[in-house]
Amino acid sequence: MRAEYDFSKAARGKFYRPLDKGYTVRMTKKDGTVEVNHYMLAEGAVLLAPDVAEYFPDSESVNEALRSLIQLMDKVPARKYKRSSPVDKQSRSTAYQAAERK
Repeated sequence: MRAEYDFSKAARGKFYRPLDKGYTVRMTKKDGTVEVNHYMLAEGAVLLAPDVAEYFPDSESVNEALRSLIQLMDKVPARKYKRSSPVDKQSRSTAYQAAERK
C-alpha cells in the first residue's frame, strides 16, 4: 500500500449487505438518464458460507458431496434415543423428529 493511503478511519464492512437480499445497481449514462437494475440470487441458488466454499471449487463438487451424503443417510439407520422421562413431541429436537418420520 502506498503511504498516502490512510485507512485509519475506515470502517470494515461499511457497505456490506448479504447477497441473498439482492442488490440494486444504478448506472448514470452519458445522456443523463439513470438505469436501475435489481439483482437477486436465481431461484434455487444456494449461497455457501466462505469456510464451506473453500472445499468446493464448483457446483458439481457440491452436488457430488451432497449425493454421497444422501446415499449414506439411506444406508445408516436412524438412531432412536431412549429418554429417561416422557417428553411431548413439540419439545423434541427437529433432528429427532426427522429420524422418527423415517
